[in-house]
Amino acid sequence: MSAPERIPPGRMSGTAPAAEATRELLRQGTLTVRGQITAASNTVLFGTVEHEGSSLPCVYKPVAGERPLWDFPDGNLARREVAAYEVSRATGWDLIPATVLRDGPYGPGMCQAWVGEPPDTADDDDGDAPSGEAAEAASDSGPESGPDGEPESGPEEEPAPLLALVDGEEPGEGWKAVGFADVGGGRTALLVHADDPRLRRLAVLDAVLNNGDRKGGHLLPRPDGALYAIDHGVTFHVDDKLRTLLWGWAGEELTGEAVEALRSLAAALCADRAAPVGPADAAEAPLAARLAELLTPAEVQAVGKRVEALLSSGRHPLPSGEWPAIPWPPV
Repeated sequence: MSAPERIPPGRMSGTAPAAEATRELLRQGTLTVRGQITAASNTVLFGTVEHEGSSLPCVYKPVAGERPLWDFPDGNLARREVAAYEVSRATGWDLIPATVLRDGPYGPGMCQAWVGEPPDTADDDDGDAPSGEAAEAASDSGPESGPDGEPESGPEEEPAPLLALVDGEEPGEGWKAVGFADVGGGRTALLVHADDPRLRRLAVLDAVLNNGDRKGGHLLPRPDGALYAIDHGVTFHVDDKLRTLLWGWAGEELTGEAVEALRSLAAALCADRAAPVGPADAAEAPLAARLAELLTPAEVQAVGKRVEALLSSGRHPLPSGEWPAIPWPPV
């Protein structure tokens, strides 16, 4: 089998996008828009939030810029992104950058910590900004500063590829097969993803979120070994909409780590949902109450059912066969 043809994973940064300080800065900071990511299907603006001398690059997606979808209610993709972050945070895996719902220059919307190089300094110009739903912008502190402004030191190595196209019918050691892809000229190649524990956690999270759009461009590995995932507007549908490139573990037993995370989620979703949640106490409210502020009762209930189904089967889900299993375009 020939060596994998590397698929670029996305731009990198030196920040800590899921840190608590990052979330608070996104919530409290003054949001300034610096530009627009024109290749995105919805309005995606990059900018900075500043508060008490700290500055953080971010992506801001105003609700007013959301295009209608035939299978989702209008004007609530931003809420689904925040809900996805809340579920990710509850697992303890911190796979999604800090995301808040807040007002901005163009009305209420989603604001998420940026992952990747600022658009004005990025080397590649592929149009698939590392923030279809995540984060890109220019930071006053620079791409080598943490969320508290402290510089990070030490050499950084480029992360290993997470996706590849290979010749042949077997993925090879260290890879999981997704399926065959048309690469043009009448040629097909096997699409594979790394047999990586970070991706395996994300596959479980996506099953809980019912993510209908897990593409390769939404995977953002960092040189420090962390992995972040972005673009979670098409999530939490009550019908099975799971479309992903991470089918390599389909049907396999869940890891013990995943089972514990799912049990914690199940317990959190059973917590008291009756107490109202206001802006001041939203971050400290039980997970079920936070989700109730973002999703419909049926959607919150469906989250619990998906968690229960995963725990009952003890296995990664299989494609339903009723919906395309792989998003298009896949990367």
